[in-house]
Amino acid sequence: MSKNQGNISIREILFCLASISDVSKSIPGITAEIQTTVNVFLLGRDENHVNTDQRRWRKRMFRRPLNSCHWILISMFILTILSLPLVVLLSKKFIERTLKLREAAALTEAASKYQKDARYSEALVNYQRALDIQSKILSPTHSEFASNYRKQGSIYGKMGDHSRALENYNRALEIQEKTLPMLHPSLGTTYNDIGVVYSNMGEYSKALEYYNKALAIREKAFPPLHPKLATPYSNIASLYHQMGEHSRALENYNKALDIKQKSLSETHPKLATTYNNIATLYSDMGEYSRALENYNKALDIEQRNLSVLHPDLASTYNNIGSVYSHMSDQSRALENYNKALEILQKVLPEMHPRLASTYNNIAGSYYKMSNYSKALENYNKALAILQKVLPEKHLHLASTYNNIAVMYFVTGKHSKALDNYSKALAIQQKAHPETHPHLAKTYNNIGIVYSHMGEYARALEHHKKALAIQQKAQLRKNPDLALTYNNIANIYDKNMGEYSRALENYKKAVEILQKALPEDHPDLASIYNNIAGVYSAIGERTRALKNYYKVLKMQQRSLPVSHPNLAATYNNIATVYSAMNKYTRALEYYNKTLDIQFKALPETHPNIATTYHGIGMVHSGMAEYAKALENYDKALTIQHKVLPKMHPSLATTYNDVGLLFSKMGDYARALEYYNKALEIQQKALPVMHPHVAETYNNLGLVYSQLGDYSRALENYEKELAIQLKILPATHPRLAPTYQNMALVYYKLGLHSKSLENLSKVLDIQRNYLPASHKDFAITYHKIGEVYKKLGMDSKAQEYNKMALEINQTMMK
Repeated sequence: MSKNQGNISIREILFCLASISDVSKSIPGITAEIQTTVNVFLLGRDENHVNTDQRRWRKRMFRRPLNSCHWILISMFILTILSLPLVVLLSKKFIERTLKLREAAALTEAASKYQKDARYSEALVNYQRALDIQSKILSPTHSEFASNYRKQGSIYGKMGDHSRALENYNRALEIQEKTLPMLHPSLGTTYNDIGVVYSNMGEYSKALEYYNKALAIREKAFPPLHPKLATPYSNIASLYHQMGEHSRALENYNKALDIKQKSLSETHPKLATTYNNIATLYSDMGEYSRALENYNKALDIEQRNLSVLHPDLASTYNNIGSVYSHMSDQSRALENYNKALEILQKVLPEMHPRLASTYNNIAGSYYKMSNYSKALENYNKALAILQKVLPEKHLHLASTYNNIAVMYFVTGKHSKALDNYSKALAIQQKAHPETHPHLAKTYNNIGIVYSHMGEYARALEHHKKALAIQQKAQLRKNPDLALTYNNIANIYDKNMGEYSRALENYKKAVEILQKALPEDHPDLASIYNNIAGVYSAIGERTRALKNYYKVLKMQQRSLPVSHPNLAATYNNIATVYSAMNKYTRALEYYNKTLDIQFKALPETHPNIATTYHGIGMVHSGMAEYAKALENYDKALTIQHKVLPKMHPSLATTYNDVGLLFSKMGDYARALEYYNKALEIQQKALPVMHPHVAETYNNLGLVYSQLGDYSRALENYEKELAIQLKILPATHPRLAPTYQNMALVYYKLGLHSKSLENLSKVLDIQRNYLPASHKDFAITYHKIGEVYKKLGMDSKAQEYNKMALEINQTMMK
């Protein structure tokens, strides 16, 4: 066959066979086989296409010299005689291979749709089935395998299964490194994906290593100002943002911005994305005016490019609302959230998930305004939408149940809070693998609720479940693990009085955060704050102040001067000075607290009530009872406006007002306020809650002052019954109860009973106080007095001598 006749394809030969009927008829036994092969090859093509192809073939064949067709016929006769079965077999294999690859492609396409709909388990099944087919046909280093592994890696990443995500990304990377040039952009993409996984695991140094590899490839593969260079800079910036290294995050976002500004038009939508990222960073830094400036730049670009009812505009209004919310300007926050809502209500179906998201934001603002009923109303609107449009195990439902749980928690409705956290947990358990971080977070939240209910064993159980998940997921350097240690420490510290175990867990949290976060990060400051609280509780107030001042310096370096967290630290320092009877210093710091709160918070914010409460306690300690009552009244005025009438915080204030009247000798008013406190607590708290025990103690003290010792003893015994059920036998809070009971027995002349209770006080003090602590001197002196009443003078002198030695040591 001469060159000018051109090449004749297998397709043409098959059409030739289909068209030359006398050829096929002249070969007995082969006709059916040839026709089957032709039919399989033409499978899926409609009749018109087939007829058109045949006509095209005839024109082409018969324009040529006749020997072209002769050659085909001769070839077919020879093949028929020698190897026609082999040709048919090879044709069938080729066709089967093609059909199998088409099946794999269809499975991959279905998997992609499942992935887009967050139906991850179904997506994984389809990707794996496609992989099984491809592995029998394609080379092990075929690009399809790399693509499949990357997609599976992405799904496992979204499911929180970081080890499997890494396993799949590394398989993809291994293929790419064997088949692609060193600087191929696809390698950069996979390096970036691996970086994202390490970032989510809290292994920021490894994440940064892979992001930098991705950047290095793109810097060599693209010109200096190519828009694709902006992406790795944005990813690196996002990582530094997560690490709390805000200046380095800003540096990289600005590099991305510089590239986009030079390579794109000034109103290009991608510039809006970067302005949004920079704005979010400034918001997290507390630089809200700069955040607003950048969100408004993004908004300006979007308004030029998009229709007035475009959903992206709604997103930016939501972001702007979030900044105003952080600035405690909830009216402007709500104004922007409502702009977003107005757009979304016009362009989306009434049951669209983005509407639910905006209702969630609106609810958040009402929550910050302490308007819990409006907050709950909007969270329920969000829930109603999500329940209609999402599968019952969708994770957005879990998030909304979490938000509703928070509302019930802050309003003291702990059983309803638990109910909603449990709904969230049930969804997460179905949707996530057992080591997913979201499960740990929900267990932690449930633990906190149980803690406030006074069920400390169950609280600890749930925090330890969270810890077990995090340890299995190998999140050794993740700040979330530090949070769990902090929660466990809180139980030991504030509820169980096991201060050494509390400090042990707080220090584990500090160790993680020191490695994972910058030295002035707010989370690290929070743990130091808790450590200070432990030292304050065990009477080591100088060490408490040392840690509070450490927190203060961190916050002064990293926060704006009017940030609410600074106010909280000033408040804590004031509390310690008040406990040390350094009342002028305490008032100085309470006033610093108020100065910030007046600037940063609404005038009826519950935190302002807490500060007035603290100032009232200082004036009470200074015997300035009128001023104390004035500040307690200010606290109560706010609380009556923003809290439900059965809120536990009201009970706390009533208790302190009762204490004030008790100091003033107005025992009838004291009993009135203590009973108000008890009424709230009995309705809002579990019967075995420590706050209920404290109120019984206060009632016992008043009855003791009134000389009604039987009623005093009745209330002390109620207090003790609660404490013995919820606290260890040597908990420091038991000591004052035994002291009070000892005093009542002493007054009743039951000196042996009095001595028995004072001995219990001494046993407790030996467990948690240094031997030279002033509280020992007080207890030794009281024991001496009882021995004197019992006529045991030598014993009395022995204990009085021990008390004197401690007092002399303290005076040196």
